[in-house]
Amino acid sequence: MELKCKVQTYDWGKHGIDSTVAILMKSSNSDFILDEKKPYAELWIGTHPNGPSHMKELNISLKEHIKKNSEVLGNNVQKMFDQELPFLFKVLSVNKALSIQIHPNKEQAKELHEQYPNIYKDANHKPELAIALTPFEALCGFRPIRDIQEFLKILPELRAVIGVDKVLKFMTIDEADPAEALKTCFHSLMTCDPGIVALQLRKLLDRLSNLDESLRHTLHASLLERLYSDFPGDVGCFGIYFFNYITMQPGEAIYLGPNEPHAYLSGDCVECMACSDNVIRAGLTPKLKDVPTLIEMLSYVCEPASTKRFQPSREDECTEVFRPPVPDFAVAKITIPPGRTSYNIIPRSTVSILIIINGKGEIAPSKVLNRGSVIFIPANEEIGIKVLCGCHPMLMFQAFVNV
Repeated sequence: MELKCKVQTYDWGKHGIDSTVAILMKSSNSDFILDEKKPYAELWIGTHPNGPSHMKELNISLKEHIKKNSEVLGNNVQKMFDQELPFLFKVLSVNKALSIQIHPNKEQAKELHEQYPNIYKDANHKPELAIALTPFEALCGFRPIRDIQEFLKILPELRAVIGVDKVLKFMTIDEADPAEALKTCFHSLMTCDPGIVALQLRKLLDRLSNLDESLRHTLHASLLERLYSDFPGDVGCFGIYFFNYITMQPGEAIYLGPNEPHAYLSGDCVECMACSDNVIRAGLTPKLKDVPTLIEMLSYVCEPASTKRFQPSREDECTEVFRPPVPDFAVAKITIPPGRTSYNIIPRSTVSILIIINGKGEIAPSKVLNRGSVIFIPANEEIGIKVLCGCHPMLMFQAFVNV
């Protein structure tokens, strides 16, 4: 059954027809009116109360349909998650940086929800997987210690914000156990007086403008200038010297576990996560920042950018699957090559949701799937797709429960 899904118009989204989210909505919903001045940031697919999906033909919410027909989830899902869809599926179109953020683990989410229910509105964890649809930029996890130390050596502005005594201590830490010194250093950065931060950022930007292109590249000058133009004076701009900067090509993915620092910077992606909207923010945002909580919960693990990429496994000639180390979700990427006229989607023992990103197809009985169509598939259902436009690859993503 086809779903009608919610669009979120957050400020950081791409505007009008530049947004993949808008294009998908326009292609699949005849009543959608595209506004070129509006930012179309996220397409939400699932049962989360902040953006619930509805059954197009039944005129009821997906949550209500599942509650009335819980067998659609599959036996293992019902045993583990009761009568709930445990994942939230999304498409994101990012024009400017999302906040530097982390997501708590289950135990922490429960505590935060009990203490601050108006800020942290559910008690669930939020591990997430992002698969690029276009070239996609992100900050993800702490850089290796030596990389951070190198930036501190050549950036007096960064040293001034953190404090000379803390920098000196950080430069001599034991690489085998850097967590405490890194925590002290990062805490000092994130709690620095905003006036000092603004002054040192301005000094750094002025200095970068006079450097040769090679050194500008080493110091991520263009990225800093872009972040500063969107968030002038924000301490999060200095985060690029602590976090791995990653550029993904279409089809590449990153997985973000609990308390892993990250910020999406630009591009379009498919994203899947546990059904939660818990976000602890600390920079590059006009929204509420909870720096003490973020500092305390952060995972201070330092790894190279290469370790952040999450690899799929191949299931057949058209399907590869990304299986994170959590039961809440997995995502299959399905590519039907040009010239092929049909494909049988691999049956799943759990409920799944399919979105068409490119191409056009037909499923029985005579239901046409356009770009942007979202289909709810009950557990163990067999779906065959007839390709209606075979001159280009047909691209689909299928989220299901990883049990």
